[in-house]
Amino acid sequence: MSDTNTRISETIGANDVVLFMKGTKTMPQCGFSSRVAGVLNYMGVDYADVNVLADEDIRQGIKEFSDWPTIPQLYVKGEFVGGCDIITEMTLSGELDTMFDQQGVAYDKDAADKIREANG
Repeated sequence: MSDTNTRISETIGANDVVLFMKGTKTMPQCGFSSRVAGVLNYMGVDYADVNVLADEDIRQGIKEFSDWPTIPQLYVKGEFVGGCDIITEMTLSGELDTMFDQQGVAYDKDAADKIREANG
């Protein structure tokens, strides 16, 4: 396993929720990263953010690691969940809530409901 894959694996293994994104959770640097970080922030999810713009090896490595061509990428309890479109769909359908419940990830259910109400 390459050093980059090891670093990615260790980050995913050490955190219940990890978002590989462009920018940071407090300062996203692309619209797609901003949308996913915004959902997680609003729902009060405790997550690690990895700024792929700060490390070219991670930026390319995460795409190969997940076999997913785009960023952001969300991992929950070690499993790749998806990118912006998938997370948006899961949020609006309630699937993200269900997954968080099943995985024991704390989040604000009322905030999740408000996102759906605002986009319904």
